[in-house]
Amino acid sequence: MKELIVSIEGVSLVEFLGVNNSKLSILKRAFPRLRLISRGNKIKAIGNDEDMQLFAEKVDLMMDFLKKYGSLSEQNLESMVEGVAPTEIKVPKDKKSENNILFGPYGNVIKAKTANQRKLVKQSENNDLVFAIGPAGTGKTYTAVALAVRALKNKIVKKIVLTRPAVEAGESLGFLPGDLKDKVDPYLRPLYDALDDMLPMEKLNDFMNSRIIEIAPLAFMRGRTLDNSFLILDEAQNATRAQLKMFLTRLGPSAKCIITGDLTQIDLPRNHQSGLEHSLRVLDGIDGIGIVKLDRGDVIRHRLVRNIIEAYDKSAEAEKALEEEKRRARQAERQSKES
Repeated sequence: MKELIVSIEGVSLVEFLGVNNSKLSILKRAFPRLRLISRGNKIKAIGNDEDMQLFAEKVDLMMDFLKKYGSLSEQNLESMVEGVAPTEIKVPKDKKSENNILFGPYGNVIKAKTANQRKLVKQSENNDLVFAIGPAGTGKTYTAVALAVRALKNKIVKKIVLTRPAVEAGESLGFLPGDLKDKVDPYLRPLYDALDDMLPMEKLNDFMNSRIIEIAPLAFMRGRTLDNSFLILDEAQNATRAQLKMFLTRLGPSAKCIITGDLTQIDLPRNHQSGLEHSLRVLDGIDGIGIVKLDRGDVIRHRLVRNIIEAYDKSAEAEKALEEEKRRARQAERQSKES
């Protein structure tokens, strides 16, 4: 008797094995001459070479199917082990959409929901560096993290690095207790929230512990070269010119990067210019760099968020018009005095 151990990687174990190991039971019935033992994300097969090779092929087909569609019904698995080609297996329409980016830990579909989000996906596929600019709620960060997780699952990259400037949003938090991780985690919470939707908790913890997924403040990027990695700089409007230049020069030869930001929510001190504003001017037109601008039409949060953004935009425009009117009045007054 010989042994073969196969690892279940990049897919949900619950989806692969089934509730109460129902899908593993289907595999056991399909390979009665093999002894199959499941431990964690590994399955040990004991038996003859021919059966083990066929079993390994079916496992690969299952994982490919799950990576592509996010779920595999018991009926679909029955068809697969009987020799039906994966391309001939019926899949629900919502699982086939070209807008799908990846599938979450429970088969939930994570997709580009708006035209500009779809543009962001396309720009990321065609460029190594993409700027995604837009107001709150437009899915910039969420879509970027989904693209990074997809690249990791498809082995396009070996590592994901997520970073943000640690800048307080208009209020002083004062002293924060705990170690360094405890102090910076509040700034990085939105990135954790996105990852929670896209990876099983156990797998996410494994990736974090092994530093396959790394989340760190922007200041921690200095001096590093990041290759075979998918980098995301979130809230880039709060990075200074020097910080953004530093981050952009971390890219290794095989790295991909998405930089997100909202130019209407700059929390830097008044005497600091946003590095994002500067970079958009300086880097526009360079081959290999894409720029996607999202707007309130891409907002996918509560229905009121779009109206709130619109109201603030109108208020800002009115204040700008009033300031311009005052400036012209002062200029006219000076000219009147001079004459």
